[in-house]
Amino acid sequence: MILKNVKAVITGAGSGLGEGTARYLKERGAELLLIDLNADGLKNVADEIGAKYFVGDVSNEEEMKKAITDFNGINCLVNCAGIAIGAKVVSSRGMHDLALFEKVLRVNLIGSFNMLRLCADKMQSNEPDHEGEKGVIINTASVAAFDGQIGQAAYSASKGGIAGMTLPIARELASNGIRVNTIAPGLFATAMLSGMSEEVQQSLIATTIFPKRLGTPLEYAMLVESILTNVMLNGETIRLDGSVRLAPR
Repeated sequence: MILKNVKAVITGAGSGLGEGTARYLKERGAELLLIDLNADGLKNVADEIGAKYFVGDVSNEEEMKKAITDFNGINCLVNCAGIAIGAKVVSSRGMHDLALFEKVLRVNLIGSFNMLRLCADKMQSNEPDHEGEKGVIINTASVAAFDGQIGQAAYSASKGGIAGMTLPIARELASNGIRVNTIAPGLFATAMLSGMSEEVQQSLIATTIFPKRLGTPLEYAMLVESILTNVMLNGETIRLDGSVRLAPR
């Protein structure tokens, strides 16, 4: 897929990886619809780069149907919306709150699937390009899907679900000319990580093999570009992590 022909929906675009991807693709000629629940951050990004936007919850079916109704010709979805919480299953504070576990799965996993199915439904009506391609879907998992830490039960479960659904959905949508891939970032300089203390951040960075630093939204966006432009990438979950393997805690 040629970037100047991309019409992309990007969720979680008000900050972090979604914002970085939006800026990167817009600079290369893509037309964008940005979605986030953070109204202020989303509006700022959209106004700065000149993109359409919609404030809403990716797990809400009716809101997201409305969001993409007038954005015709969608041929790309980048799912970056997500939340992270830390809670042990049982501790001196009590049991893991069930509603909190459900909320993380609802936003991260169900929200990603909701956007995927809505956009895939639109993509199947596109005219195929010279490769027979009609669209590309890129989800965001995490290395926590594979080596989650203590306290990450909900987050790891949600991201493991995203990784797990990648191949079966890619197999299914292949007949419609739609590719599906997932990026599993490691330690990135986003709001999720910046909220941790400097000590915690440095201890996490120390487990990275090379480079020994946090990843950047630009590096995530560059992998989005690679997936979009390389038609042979399909059905894969790609770790983008500097070879980090998370310790138990």
